[in-house]
Amino acid sequence: MNPRDQHAGGNGAVADSTAQPLRSDAERNRARIIAAARTVFGRDGINASMASVAREAGVGIATMFRRFPTKQELLAAVFADRMDAYVQATTKALADPDPWNGFTGYIETVCAMQAADRGFADILTMTFPGAETLEACRAQAYEGFLELIARAKDSGQLREDFTSRDLVLLLMANAGVLTATGDAAPDAWRRLVAWMIQSFQAPARGQLPEPPQDAALYQAMLRTSRDITSSEARKGGKQH
Repeated sequence: MNPRDQHAGGNGAVADSTAQPLRSDAERNRARIIAAARTVFGRDGINASMASVAREAGVGIATMFRRFPTKQELLAAVFADRMDAYVQATTKALADPDPWNGFTGYIETVCAMQAADRGFADILTMTFPGAETLEACRAQAYEGFLELIARAKDSGQLREDFTSRDLVLLLMANAGVLTATGDAAPDAWRRLVAWMIQSFQAPARGQLPEPPQDAALYQAMLRTSRDITSSEARKGGKQH
């Protein structure tokens, strides 16, 4: 027997007539929460609370946690399209016949994406192991960037000691500048990025200290995301 019929006394049509509006309401609530989260995270960064997203969406906190039991799940839903655009940026850069233009254009595009959305600026400097779709996009973009680096070095325009970890450091620095300057100096990040791009260009002006190890950078990205999600989980537990 269909489980739906057991709740309807054997009349499946009755169950359908009551269940369908609930499914529609749930989908509407989900869409409202995602739209609200885009606004809140884009304005305040992903440190913004789930409660502030619920208020923006006009739903109760219980409804929020039914739709998105964890903050990671909400972040994955909110930033899915931006992570897709992040991947597409590497594809566009690799299509540029000039390796240096492709490399620098990619960096400028990604930093501009950070500037346009504070939440996304944070997402690019953290890692969320539980958000598989986000991390798959990050991995795909990373592979594309490795190819951009190789092309730019082969052309003789990118200094040989540049590594992919330098992009992570740049994104962290850019996120910090965006947070510090805010609306007071909204274009300050452009000067930082221009300075950094010039420092990446060959020939090298001098030796650099060794970059941090991949494992160390990963731990740094993971630590902040864990702090955010664990803090939210504690708040959610109290509100329930």
